[in-house]
Amino acid sequence: MPNIIEVRGMSKRFGDFIAVDEMNLSIKQGEIFGLLGPNAAGKSTTIRLLSGIIGMDAGKVDILGFDLQSQMDQVKANIGYVSQSFALYPELTVAENLDFYSAIYTTIDAQQKTQLLQDYGLDKMAHQRAGMLSGGYKRRLSIACALAHDPELIFLDEPTAGIDPVTRKELWERFYTLAVQGKTLFVTTHYMEEAERCNSLAFIHHGKLVGQGSPSSMIASFQNNHVFVAPVGHNPGLSKKLMTISGVKILNQFGEELRIITDGSVVSDTLSAMLKSFYEREIEVTQVGATIEDVFISLTHEEKAL
Repeated sequence: MPNIIEVRGMSKRFGDFIAVDEMNLSIKQGEIFGLLGPNAAGKSTTIRLLSGIIGMDAGKVDILGFDLQSQMDQVKANIGYVSQSFALYPELTVAENLDFYSAIYTTIDAQQKTQLLQDYGLDKMAHQRAGMLSGGYKRRLSIACALAHDPELIFLDEPTAGIDPVTRKELWERFYTLAVQGKTLFVTTHYMEEAERCNSLAFIHHGKLVGQGSPSSMIASFQNNHVFVAPVGHNPGLSKKLMTISGVKILNQFGEELRIITDGSVVSDTLSAMLKSFYEREIEVTQVGATIEDVFISLTHEEKAL
């Protein structure tokens, strides 16, 4: 499939703060692309730049074959945008919001409106004021409004933040349906399970892309590192001891299981010996396969004071 987004050297500053730093990115038509990063990494700024909400300081961006800077109107006519916060009109009904947002570009026909309402579970709420909807249904309405003019490219800034797992699953099923129809989705998220749902990913940290590829290729690129698990609960003293071992990079606690990320020089016997000296008993340490979260925290990890 052709590339629907081509980004070369895109940069954005806010005073002395570099929000996006010489970004290069290619996204194919019909894929779900995920951009992940810590808070203040530059995710929302990137999506606002690509959707034409704010202007870039440097670089070149082509979207759907149009130059973003010189052909902004053509770009905006073919994209949809869903912000993190609820940006619709709370005093208008669900149906009136759909009418209003589609009218910016074209007039939505009755059949298309009915289909969108049904697709996003809003048909029984069509005459309810948008401001009275729950958080999950506000998000559904925001997505429906972004699709009202049938765009080719949809930007979704943390579209499932703060909503329940069932609604999140339902929305992702809709995202897959859109992709099958040839739409391209650009999604920012904090959820690792959502990262694994994407066709391709990029990790951003301090405005720079620090990793790109499919979920499987990014895990494969982590092969020079080792991941071990030990059945122990959180113990600050043990953590300090483990971090004194050369090659131990990151510790990540999951309930009663400690995940230890190391470089290739560390073997399980070294970790087992440390655990035995601390607990005075044998504790099994097992090497396991890496996950997207292992890759993500390794690429974006910074030491922070506790």
